[in-house]
Amino acid sequence: MGFTLRSGQAILWLACSTTAWAQTEVLTLPENLHQHPTWLTLGHYHQDTLGESYTSQADDPGFFLSQSGKTSPKAELDATLKAIQQPGGGDEHARCRFPARDAWLREQLDLPDTPVNCPAFEEWSGTLNTENVTLVFAASYLNSPSSMFGHTFLRLDPPQDDDEADLLLANTISYAADAAEHDNELLFAYRGIFGGYPGITSIKPYYEMIRLYNDIEHRDLWEYTLNLDQQEVDTLIAHTWEIQDKNFDYYFFDENCAYRLLALIDAARPGTSLLDEVSTHAIPSDTVRWVRDAGLVESVNYRPSAATSVAHSLDSLPAEHQTIAAAMANGYLTVDASEVRNLSNNEQAQLFDATYDYVRYQSEAEAWPREHAAPLSHQLLVARSQIDNAEALPDVPEPQVRDDQGHDTFRVSLGTGQLAGSEFTQLTLRPAYHDVLDPPEGYRGGAQLQFLRLDARLYHSNNELQVERITGVEIRSLSPRNPFFAPISWQVGFGGRRTDTGTDRVLTPYLEGGAGGSWRLGDNTQAFAIATADLEIDDDLRRGYDAAPGADLGLLHQNNRFSLLAGAKTKAWIVSSQHRQDQLYLEGNWHIGREFSLFTKFSREDHFDRYQSTWQAGLHAYF
Repeated sequence: MGFTLRSGQAILWLACSTTAWAQTEVLTLPENLHQHPTWLTLGHYHQDTLGESYTSQADDPGFFLSQSGKTSPKAELDATLKAIQQPGGGDEHARCRFPARDAWLREQLDLPDTPVNCPAFEEWSGTLNTENVTLVFAASYLNSPSSMFGHTFLRLDPPQDDDEADLLLANTISYAADAAEHDNELLFAYRGIFGGYPGITSIKPYYEMIRLYNDIEHRDLWEYTLNLDQQEVDTLIAHTWEIQDKNFDYYFFDENCAYRLLALIDAARPGTSLLDEVSTHAIPSDTVRWVRDAGLVESVNYRPSAATSVAHSLDSLPAEHQTIAAAMANGYLTVDASEVRNLSNNEQAQLFDATYDYVRYQSEAEAWPREHAAPLSHQLLVARSQIDNAEALPDVPEPQVRDDQGHDTFRVSLGTGQLAGSEFTQLTLRPAYHDVLDPPEGYRGGAQLQFLRLDARLYHSNNELQVERITGVEIRSLSPRNPFFAPISWQVGFGGRRTDTGTDRVLTPYLEGGAGGSWRLGDNTQAFAIATADLEIDDDLRRGYDAAPGADLGLLHQNNRFSLLAGAKTKAWIVSSQHRQDQLYLEGNWHIGREFSLFTKFSREDHFDRYQSTWQAGLHAYF
């Protein structure tokens, strides 16, 4: 961890107590050492928005040796320097509590690195026994608002000779909100956005993380082995010890799981400055991009989830064999039925393998009754054991495009259009993340998540600038159903939007949601039917609010060149105005690589017994 000292230096005299030292120590400190990037990183200091002062993001008094350490890097450095020079040792000594700080200060100031007895830290770091560090990305899981961006954690790889068992037993470093167990997902999301939870860095075995993300939450894992050398690995471990069990307030959009891991990597390899990439938000897939672009990735490994593996096994069967597998799994056919016996030995073997995988998956993921799943699993294994030399089902192929290789999440759109004959220019800013018409590579099919989106229009006729829409959060999950899986397709969103009151267009707060089903019509096309519910609240409405049940029927096509969305919506406003609102819509994006898309939109609406059309065309740019 060598650094070049600044040319200007000052003399700082530290007089220690005669009971502690036989003589006074005189140290030559680099000027403004407390503002050194590495010291600021180790203290998690960030410059205040207003002024030139610093504040640490650590919210635990136990992280500081100075009472003013949270807001004074210099006071904390002085206190640390004094404390590490005190004689003795033991777990409560500053050198044992802050081994990364101690090592860096001794290197910077050429202090003698005398041995110190730190039994707890030595036992802990020895147990971790880390040779390499791997950044693990758990793909997004839209059925849980707390996991819709994906999740990252670090795996601490011990010395091993390509032994998978060693990696499964490896430990991991993870940062997460310390949420109350009784909090539901919506309350978790609310408190996570506004800092209602403490965030804790914890150490867990890798097999537990695989069990949670890979098997229970059905999320694929990407493993990015980092090219840190042993000294950098040791520094990362030492700093993890310093922050372990220390409170850092958790914020869903920025100071989240991915953000804390970037800070650890910055501490391990000074100069990477990964945290400088963070502006308004730190989305895990974006942070993986930053780590990759910083040249920190040595190799990448894909670990499909149990759901992905089972779905691939079933998809590998011919369509007619899938029908037989579904019938066997649900008890409509026995393993020795004529439909099965008529197949070749190889076809039977693959049928039994795929059906067994599906039954075992459903017994764990969906809690199928044991009295059904256990005997059926046994029968499938017995039947399979009687077939020799059959071809195994193909392994799950690695996706051609990883999550970190998809389009960037910040999108700026500029377009022109017309509403009922009035021409306008529209600017849209969307900090994150993805909608169903964006380039689909690297994202879940049929998934949409947008937040803090702003649509502003300038009408040409009167040069009036209006906010057309503010999207707080908008989530859509269109998961196709099939004979084996029957997920619910759903959507939810809130924000503000322009609403036609019959005499004017006003910006109205809204909350909307819906649930239904989606069905695949081909490799890239699906149909969906969603029952919807809308709520608008505003003084411009006759009763101050209005509500509308409705429906949304549509078709979605996604491929790497273009995406199309077409359908019909209907709503019945039942409180203030008591009328129907019907709409036909067609939207399309033509993808120009992963950086740009040309878009066009058209809708025809019947509202308050009058028809009006809206069209737009323009360009999306992804950053």
